[in-house]
Amino acid sequence: MPDAIYELLVQWGLPALFGISFLAATILPVASEWLLVALIAANASLPIAIAIATAGNTLGAITTWSIGMWGETRAVTGWLRIRESDRLRAQRWYRRWGSWSLLLAWVPVVGDPLCLAGGLLKVPFWRFTLLTATGKAARYSAVAWVAHGLVGGIAG
Repeated sequence: MPDAIYELLVQWGLPALFGISFLAATILPVASEWLLVALIAANASLPIAIAIATAGNTLGAITTWSIGMWGETRAVTGWLRIRESDRLRAQRWYRRWGSWSLLLAWVPVVGDPLCLAGGLLKVPFWRFTLLTATGKAARYSAVAWVAHGLVGGIAG
């Protein structure tokens, strides 16, 4: 990423974190952890940064779930460019572990298909949101606390 874009995103701070976190939960090849770490290094509030990243990432996952819930399967896989093999793997994983597998919706590669599978399999909105947000909050909390520890260790 060019330095100018990096600096702009860090300058925009928490609103940029929300947007990048939202996009990271879609099929776009975007990562949000780096911005969370950069903002923690710039002394952003841990609880607020975690909450904003979690909210953005969860809303992105809800968008993918919604497409699965109301979209036609063939159109969904074509538009989202989720390979049929990934979608089937996510559905098998979901059928094996049930809705608890949504706690892993943050995992790279399988997370987006899991959210799509949740919609295709008609997981109720409240259950999907609770499980997905819990997993994402745990992931962002771990990243933020590690970053905070590293920044504190370097500054100390």
